[in-house]
Amino acid sequence: MTERRFNEAEVAAIFRQASEAQNQTSEAQLPSGEGLTVTELQAIGREVGISSDQISQAAQLIERGGNATSRQFLGFPIGVGQTVDLGRKLSDEEWERLVVDLRETFHARGTLRKDGSLRQWTNGNLQALVEPTETGDRVRLRTTKGDARGMMVFGLGMFGVSTAGILAVTTQALSSSPLAVTVAGGNLFYMGLLGAMGIGMFGFGALRLPAWARERRRQMSEIAGRLAGASKPRISAGPDLRSPGDRDL
Repeated sequence: MTERRFNEAEVAAIFRQASEAQNQTSEAQLPSGEGLTVTELQAIGREVGISSDQISQAAQLIERGGNATSRQFLGFPIGVGQTVDLGRKLSDEEWERLVVDLRETFHARGTLRKDGSLRQWTNGNLQALVEPTETGDRVRLRTTKGDARGMMVFGLGMFGVSTAGILAVTTQALSSSPLAVTVAGGNLFYMGLLGAMGIGMFGFGALRLPAWARERRRQMSEIAGRLAGASKPRISAGPDLRSPGDRDL
């Protein structure tokens, strides 16, 4: 009895199903909140044909990728950042490549400044700073959505004025003549319109922030990964990023 042969489409489907099953099993075996050590990752890698050196290099690249930071206003992210401790000095050539990467990623030319060992690239609120440390250089990437915070504050102010006006007009109308009540009704309409405009302005400023923050975190994370992996040519540096620049400066 001959063993069945699977065609190309069936082979692809088999590997896809097996891969999904393996991923589900791996997720179920991973202790929640504990993660895996490099040694454990290397053991898993050997089972799927990945060398221990490749696992170690990849782990070092992720570790050097830096720490993400975030600033919030009323629970909304208005600022994001990424810090990368290189553990070595950033050469002039690497700095120039970083500036090119920043310009292409954010579609912004920016301005350069150097003060001794401190170097920076800025485009409004968007900044890349190189600072010396005991072990080398640290690169800080950060930006804030300045116009969104202004809109939110102004919108809350309009809503507050509207609420106070409605309370004052209502209190006065209840103790006045019928004519005053009619006039108060017109004032209430305008006060309500002012409040609605305030809510709309606040919402317009706030609802854009989560998507903006996710995009900036992704861009900064990939820039940090490319920067941290510059001395490891065997590891892929990732795709070139093409995304809108900061227009909120």
